[in-house]
Amino acid sequence: MIKVLIAEDMHMVRGALVALLKLESDIEVVAEVSSGNEIMPAARTHHPDVAVIDIDLPGKDGLTAAAEIHEQLPEVRTLILTSLGRPGTLRRAMAARVSGFLLKDAPADKLANAIRGVAVGRRVVDGDLALAAWDSAECPLTAREIEVLRMAEEGANAVEIAAFLYLSTGTVRNYLTTIVNKLNARNRVDAIRIAKEAGWL
Repeated sequence: MIKVLIAEDMHMVRGALVALLKLESDIEVVAEVSSGNEIMPAARTHHPDVAVIDIDLPGKDGLTAAAEIHEQLPEVRTLILTSLGRPGTLRRAMAARVSGFLLKDAPADKLANAIRGVAVGRRVVDGDLALAAWDSAECPLTAREIEVLRMAEEGANAVEIAAFLYLSTGTVRNYLTTIVNKLNARNRVDAIRIAKEAGWL
């Protein structure tokens, strides 16, 4: 029996996933959580074989939680379930060492089969998305530039970003100018849009 933990914040979607998996004779849902912060405690308590995790969760995001599971509970495989079918998102998921990556609009039987594949140690990735990621450009931004842009996306100004990252305000402004130039964006807002659409944020 494959023991599964489901992490999905939308109650109706989570209920549908549980109902679908209950139809499978070899899969048992042992835990359901609605936020990223609940994933590790639930995984430690219930010892699932596979954690099916939505990327966009309140609290800790799904990829951060998946990376933590990989580090602290390597025997638990992770399958990311998302509506964000962007190549950059898949790249981030692979960097977090997830075992599988599936789009939410995939047919129901694909989910059960993906769980089975991941449980036996296979890497399961949506085929079309894998091809798109292969063809897409690498993120031109450094880790620090992404950090600055993410804070800007959250509404922080240059002074606030500088204080948080222990940088000078001038350095942060230089980072923002470099980011805009690297992404061929019109301004900071446009740079955030481009990075989000590419899945880099």
